[in-house]
Amino acid sequence: MMDRVIISGGGTGGHIFPAVAIADELKKRNPEIQILFVGAEGRMEMEKVPQAGYAIQGLPIVGLQRKLTLSNFLLPFKLLKSLIKARSIIKKFSPKLVIGVGGYASGPTLKMANLLGIPTLIQEQNSFAGKTNKLLAKKASRVCVAYEGMQSFFSETKIVLTGNPVRKEIVNSEVSKEEAYSFFNISPAKKTLLVIGGSLGARSINNALMQELNKWKSLEDSVQVLWQCGKLYFPELKNKISESEAKNIHLMEFIQRMDLAYAASDLVVSRAGALSVSELCLLGKAAILVPSPNVAEDHQTKNAMALVVKDAAIIMRDAELENNLFNRVAHLLDDKEALDNLSKNSMLLSKPLATESIVDECEKIMKQ
Repeated sequence: MMDRVIISGGGTGGHIFPAVAIADELKKRNPEIQILFVGAEGRMEMEKVPQAGYAIQGLPIVGLQRKLTLSNFLLPFKLLKSLIKARSIIKKFSPKLVIGVGGYASGPTLKMANLLGIPTLIQEQNSFAGKTNKLLAKKASRVCVAYEGMQSFFSETKIVLTGNPVRKEIVNSEVSKEEAYSFFNISPAKKTLLVIGGSLGARSINNALMQELNKWKSLEDSVQVLWQCGKLYFPELKNKISESEAKNIHLMEFIQRMDLAYAASDLVVSRAGALSVSELCLLGKAAILVPSPNVAEDHQTKNAMALVVKDAAIIMRDAELENNLFNRVAHLLDDKEALDNLSKNSMLLSKPLATESIVDECEKIMKQ
């Protein structure tokens, strides 16, 4: 019988890119395999997964909102509807394995797979497991984790330390600094700061840079900034930078070629999402991590701290950024020894074969 696998989850690039990387590796090893994604209706995966060449079905599941809303009132009904639909999808597709990568849809899908007696594998990307994965792990065959010390969340017998899958264009990247400077039309003679606040941008990071715009401009001869600000903030920031006449700030709403952006950078200011942290380690990048305060169970702070305790990154809180970011960055860019140290230590934490290791575990389960 032909192997069939369901991969469920999404919501953010941090869940979708690893899911697609796992699917690509499964397909590479077995071109005959059939893979179906299950996502949440109206979320990013419904667009990104078909772009990557895979079929996807959506569940009407939504997340719990922090404030009292109609959406929260409807949540139990949507959850029930999602469980029924997930059961129907699984019975019809009849997979040998269901993989959960996190995000709203993976809860109902893995729950139903467990009830139908189909083996499940969880890919936990963060250093602090969420409630849903802790519950689902009780029935899972395997839990692939990216950080050490996850025994406090999952049964030790199920844990496999694999690392997080990273986009293949980052893993296989062989671009040179010269190519990167030429692509972004920036100077090889200046230090480069890369600022990434996630695919949608980060208001606090954007505001901190804007506040000290004149200070950044004063470093025009020695420092340049590659800045992914997010679509929402782009028009206003573009106007302000244009008015300031700062020639060393290169603003983009989204950076398509992250491999080139990383190659050009001497220091990165970034949110601490699991995917970003894994990419920074893989490439050995010195980084200031700014955890988003708006994520469930504050897991970005835990992701950042996993590097900070190994002297592999610096952490700055959202509230600290105002009037402090410039000094912190300027000081660090001047300290080659500190940059080299962060770079070396972050690379020691990388897991370049994460995708292969996860697919090894998938194959073992399917053979059983």
